Amino acid sequence: MTYDVSLINSNVPHSARIWNYWLGGKDCYEADRQVGDEIRAANPEITEIARAQRGFLARAVTYLVAEAGIRQFLDVGTGLPTADNTHEVAQRAAPETRIVYVDHDPIVLAHAAALLTSSPEGATDYIQADLRDPGTILERAAATLDFTRPIALMLLGITAHLTDDSAYAVVARLTDALPAGSHLVLCDDTEVIRPEQMRRMIEQWNEAGDNPRVNRSPEELARFFDGLELVEPGLVSVSRWRPAPSGAEPPAEVDDFGGVARKP
Repeated sequence: MTYDVSLINSNVPHSARIWNYWLGGKDCYEADRQVGDEIRAANPEITEIARAQRGFLARAVTYLVAEAGIRQFLDVGTGLPTADNTHEVAQRAAPETRIVYVDHDPIVLAHAAALLTSSPEGATDYIQADLRDPGTILERAAATLDFTRPIALMLLGITAHLTDDSAYAVVARLTDALPAGSHLVLCDDTEVIRPEQMRRMIEQWNEAGDNPRVNRSPEELARFFDGLELVEPGLVSVSRWRPAPSGAEPPAEVDDFGGVARKP
């Protein structure tokens, strides 16, 4: 499988590369670093949000494999590979796990195909598709995933790019196609902890980036889980979703809320 990397414009800042920069990755260009630094200057918490979201992914996937028995994942809005990607976390616990990564960006999938290799017992696949086209995602994911068995749908930091209420219909289209026992893992930015900084960040992102975003309130994020059963501790700041026990105070909250929910 090949991806048209000739479409990449290194002079235009790109959301996946900016996020990769905040996570300490190297797959970014000067334009991405410049915008990333400008946004971080306005909202220094953004680096903590990026890291907290990555930690949430690892803990949620671990829970789903070890406690919920999930062996299939559909990860939409993959982003550039960093540490502890979905298949790495899942296959450490259950090597037979199957994962489909989805992104609309050719550079993301070119890197994913090169770097995200499955265990021999499991499988990984890569789909170039847009979240706005759930039909294509479901059709192509069925080549790797068995839609008669539970699947975990991963939507981390991606629904913010659907800036109107169509986001709810898109997520519902994906979850409706999953069998009972499947799970939704979803998180996105809010304006709860530092509202002024988060609003300023969104303004800068939308002025400079290629993919507009919107912050949603926790109540608005909760609508994505309608009809599903949230597992404890519910919809919370991602840093507070089942943090590793440390014996100290709970982790500081960040302006990114998420949860894990089961389809009954």
